[in-house]
Amino acid sequence: MTRSCSAVGCSTRDTVLSRERGLSFHQFPTDTIQRSKWIRAVNRVDPRSKKIWIPGPGAILCSKHFQESDFESYGIRRKLKKGAVPSVSLYKVLQGVHLKGKAKQKILKQPLPDNSQEVATEDHNYSLKRPLTIGAEKLAEVQQMLQVSKKRLVSVKNYRMIKKRKGLRLIDALVEEKLLSEETECLLRAQFSDFKWELYNWRETSEYSTEMKQFACTLYLCSSKVYDYVRKILKLPHSSILRTWLSKCKPSPGFNSNIFSFLQRRVENGDQLYQYCSLIIKGIALKQQLQWDPNSHRLQGFMDFGLGILDADETPLASETILLMAVGISGHWRTPLGYFFVNRASGYLQAQLLRLTIGKLSDIGITVLAVTSDATAHSVQMAKALGIHLDGDNMKCTFQHPSSSSQQIAYFFDSCHLLRLIRNAFQNFQSIQFINGTAHWQHLVDLVALGDQELANIDGLPRKLANLENHVLKTNCAAQLFSEGVASALECLLSLGLPPFQNCIGTVHFLRLINNLFDIFNSRNCYGKGLKGPLLPETYSKINRVLIEAKTIFVTLSDASNNQIIKGKRKLGFLGFLLNAESLKWLYQNYVFPKVMPFPYLLTYKFSQDHLELFLKMLRQVLVTSSNPTCMAFQKAYHNLETRYRSQDEVFLSDVSILDISIARRTDLALWTVQRQYGVSGLKTLFHKEDICRDWSNCSLSETLLDLSDHQQKLTCCASYVANKLSALLTCEECISALYASDLKAAKIGSLLCVKKKNGLHFPSQSLCQVISICERVVRTHSRIAVYEPLPKQRELYLQQKILCELSGHIYLFVDLDEHLFDGEVCAVNHFVKLLKDIIICFLKIRAKDVAQCPLKLHSERTEMKTLPRKHWSSLQDYRCSSFANTNKFRHLLSNGGYPFK
Repeated sequence: MTRSCSAVGCSTRDTVLSRERGLSFHQFPTDTIQRSKWIRAVNRVDPRSKKIWIPGPGAILCSKHFQESDFESYGIRRKLKKGAVPSVSLYKVLQGVHLKGKAKQKILKQPLPDNSQEVATEDHNYSLKRPLTIGAEKLAEVQQMLQVSKKRLVSVKNYRMIKKRKGLRLIDALVEEKLLSEETECLLRAQFSDFKWELYNWRETSEYSTEMKQFACTLYLCSSKVYDYVRKILKLPHSSILRTWLSKCKPSPGFNSNIFSFLQRRVENGDQLYQYCSLIIKGIALKQQLQWDPNSHRLQGFMDFGLGILDADETPLASETILLMAVGISGHWRTPLGYFFVNRASGYLQAQLLRLTIGKLSDIGITVLAVTSDATAHSVQMAKALGIHLDGDNMKCTFQHPSSSSQQIAYFFDSCHLLRLIRNAFQNFQSIQFINGTAHWQHLVDLVALGDQELANIDGLPRKLANLENHVLKTNCAAQLFSEGVASALECLLSLGLPPFQNCIGTVHFLRLINNLFDIFNSRNCYGKGLKGPLLPETYSKINRVLIEAKTIFVTLSDASNNQIIKGKRKLGFLGFLLNAESLKWLYQNYVFPKVMPFPYLLTYKFSQDHLELFLKMLRQVLVTSSNPTCMAFQKAYHNLETRYRSQDEVFLSDVSILDISIARRTDLALWTVQRQYGVSGLKTLFHKEDICRDWSNCSLSETLLDLSDHQQKLTCCASYVANKLSALLTCEECISALYASDLKAAKIGSLLCVKKKNGLHFPSQSLCQVISICERVVRTHSRIAVYEPLPKQRELYLQQKILCELSGHIYLFVDLDEHLFDGEVCAVNHFVKLLKDIIICFLKIRAKDVAQCPLKLHSERTEMKTLPRKHWSSLQDYRCSSFANTNKFRHLLSNGGYPFK
């Protein structure tokens, strides 16, 4: 039931619309002295007793009746100061107010005489003749009446429910009222069928047993509507009490009180980086299995909301865990807050957990600005339960803070999930029509099927490409479908006049728009350029133009049958980006644009699930299994990892960055997935081993390797082999491109690789050859130190450090990656460092003869292998081409003990 302001003549109601207008509502104080002051200020008469009106438990006053000086602010939150008394718009009766219904009567406009028997019979429209005097007699009278009213206060609502509960059990009564879903009814009947709820004292929360707490929390998490309904009968506690019950210090489901204590200390110490955060929620599948836990001496695998397992025979086992994580808006911190074992992570259940989490963070002084979830059916249900509207014509991107009526919270869908939904829609429709043209899926299929296109065989080449001899165009299949590289590649093929790409203008425009949207919602670096940069007043106009363009195009999207996509069954990916756009605008207008707000800019990757995926990646490494974990395995791995994510330094020095996680999550959106789905010819790697170890017996060494020296010949061969290995392992398009040799004068052709190729050999880049040369020199130097003979693993780590130390003085390695470094967050271990480490590790594995190959087939090769010690066999097997084994190069390799260089 909607409450109204208790002041005389005020018709303000406690509704969502009122709170959106900035109004707040305040209950009468519980302190006797302060409560009496409020009663005297309101100056109302009880129509029944003809005495001073005593407020009930639900009586409230709106913020219109307080001075601005009565409030104190905490960021965007505000609350009444201690001792504040209403003083605005009181004792006056509004003109022209008409009452409706049975209680229709006149408003008293004349003061009541002291002996007058006239009273008003309508709430909110009667008042005392004059304010009460401040004398001690009147104050004592008010206080005495307050004490009497507390004893006589009895709930007179829900007569029908009270009458029914005498003859029915509580669950049966709720079912008759049609308040329970089938799933919630089954859970309550299985776990609490014999629960004697009428025998307990529900008023004193300190006397609650574990079963009473479980009953209250289960009701709240399953449905807030049911909880509010039952709370009027059983006097169940406020949700703030439930938040306390669900907090645990020991390793078990629920909120981790140690994490919240850590965050509270940071806030109390004045650390500005911990005042604002975003909240991420995700459901993770579990293996349904009961296991005996020797530590707790109980079976594990049941549902657990944080107050003990629900272990009734008919209660289903846990099949999912809901994981919650907080991510700092200003700092680099992120930390898991807790987890809950559930059988089905419904949207309503997740919405209730979010409300509890937001309220718990608010209790310790942290303000939640946004919530992020994946884009699934349960997530859409959760968003609607929170109050989010996904209708394209009437979209609402924020919901009310559960603990603050004046605060709103933005909602985001994870961008990676939205990309996947759009990919599925694009592939399903094959062609998408919009105002700027038509996008065709077939263009992407033709791109991955391009193969090695020799530039010499293409007519009408641009001048920048016409002089490139011995070059081929090759698709970099690690490129993302929706990327600027793929769009530029299609534009290049269109300019070259290749027939399959003659009508790809619409496809280019569509891919570029989706890529721009993804860049906007994944800015990770405050020094980023273009749309990958932070959201600040200088860049907002450019970002806003893209968002407006996306909205204009998305509402006009249609399939080949002219059916509007935004209203069909494949609409969620497009509607999700529109909702994210509205949320981003709202955050900018409320937290960045006003100069009084704390953020000079926003990095939108703070609203991505990549942070939680990074935690899950580490969790899977602890689990050492690719299958879904059991409840007990997840619980142990979780508590081994949670303390690692409290420190900013550990995030900064992490070996795995958010950029790596983002790329790894989008591996199924790369071009090679299209190649696999359609079975087109072509290989994923750029450098093929059969090209490196080809038959050189019929051509001279100078012709094969362009007159390079013998040492340079071996260096190029080894670098090509390293490139072959890494190109099959790396998922970053820019890092793979840095491995091959290209002419710097070549035009930008996006995801097409302009690779040097002669006699079947794809040439590695000069930087890669230089790194391999330094690796070999360092290894030869330190291998001759006789006193240093550690274990193989220690020796490999020692050589890695020496090589990295030697490479630190070379500043012109992989210069093409300079701009790519700004794509990720500020981190000590970036893609440049990781690429160097990958090259070093791959090279050392070659030197350590760890690559297992098939045995050589020719008899002559077996004879030569028998004359060698067994420890050199694996190195020979790396060069398995029979013709190559008969060359002078191979014999020189044997004389060097299996090492490429010496």
